[in-house]
Amino acid sequence: MVYEFEGRTEKEAIDRAAEELGLQKDDFDVEILETQRSGLFKKGYVKIQVHTNQEPGNTENAAAADENAVAAPQGGQFSQAVFGDPEPKNEFEEKMIGFIEGLIQRMGYTAKVSVLFREDRKLGLKIDSDSSSILIGKKGKNLDALQLLANIYAGRLGHDDIRIILDSENYRIRREESLVRLAYTVADRVRENRSSILLEPMNPFDRRLIHTTLNDIADVETKSEGEGLYKQVRVYYRGTGGR
Repeated sequence: MVYEFEGRTEKEAIDRAAEELGLQKDDFDVEILETQRSGLFKKGYVKIQVHTNQEPGNTENAAAADENAVAAPQGGQFSQAVFGDPEPKNEFEEKMIGFIEGLIQRMGYTAKVSVLFREDRKLGLKIDSDSSSILIGKKGKNLDALQLLANIYAGRLGHDDIRIILDSENYRIRREESLVRLAYTVADRVRENRSSILLEPMNPFDRRLIHTTLNDIADVETKSEGEGLYKQVRVYYRGTGGR
């Protein structure tokens, strides 16, 4: 299910989504669609799109989730330290590792999958393979596809509340650093030329990183354009392409 919300800031928009849907913030993914800084004659706002598999308005479950989150002991099933033991700790982790290794094997490659990190409602898995460059793919699209299948499988195992994050050769970190540099470079060009630049199609996580990175630059605004999963972010000088 997909919903849209607006607020003066990203936090306000997310808080409004959580309140109106009766969900915890970990129960949905957030995609920033557009950001606009406040000015003399217009108010700033952030427009977000919320993706969730949870039924809205289930405040009893939300309250129970809050209670469980407080009561859960440190070192629980999915609340263990980041970068802990790479070996699977339970049946769910074993099945996830087996599924991903089997999927890659059916693609014609070999790989060793281990636990990268454990967080509340997140499980990071690391793929080690001589074919890592192929498994990552151009702009990480193959890795994103594997991650999507892994999350679907996790849901079939009854853990659709756990987000699976796949990485290989530290691609996610390198990609994030590259996108931050790109965002600042494009912002400088836009400010210098007082124009707009449309970036390449990106997945929701990459687009959100661009929006968030440039959100504090007063005379630069961003908005997502297009349909589907891979939309484009337009970065424009304030007053040349926004509302």
